[in-house]
Amino acid sequence: MSKTISSSDAAAPVASYSQAITAGDLVFVSGQIPLDPKSNKLISNSIEAATEQSLRNVQRILEAAELDFRHVVKASVFLINTEDYAGMDVTYKSIMPQPFPAREAVFVAGLPKNARVEISVIAHTQR
Repeated sequence: MSKTISSSDAAAPVASYSQAITAGDLVFVSGQIPLDPKSNKLISNSIEAATEQSLRNVQRILEAAELDFRHVVKASVFLINTEDYAGMDVTYKSIMPQPFPAREAVFVAGLPKNARVEISVIAHTQR
C-alpha cells in the first residue's frame, strides 16, 4: 500500500506527479528543481544556489514524511551542463550528511522550466 507525501513548504509540482510516494519502508521523492516555494521563481544565479534550493525542497518533503537526509539511501542528480558538476558536488557535500548515499549524476539536454539541476532521492524509513 502506498501513500502520497506532500509539503506546502517545498515547491509545488510543475506537472502531473506527487512530491513523494511511500512504498513499504521506502519513500520516493520526485525530482526537485530549484523553485523557491514562496515566490515560485527559479533559482538559477549559480549552480551552488540552485543545488541548495533543490536540496531544501527535497528536505522539506522528507520532513513531511518525518524523515531527514540521514534516511536517504539513493540520490539522482540531473544537470544540463557538465561544467556545473563540481559546483553541484561542493554544495551537495556541504548539505548531505555522511555516509553519503549512493548517487548518480546524469547530464541531460534539458530540465523542466529550464532548470540547471534536478535532484530526486529514495529514503528508507528505518535507516
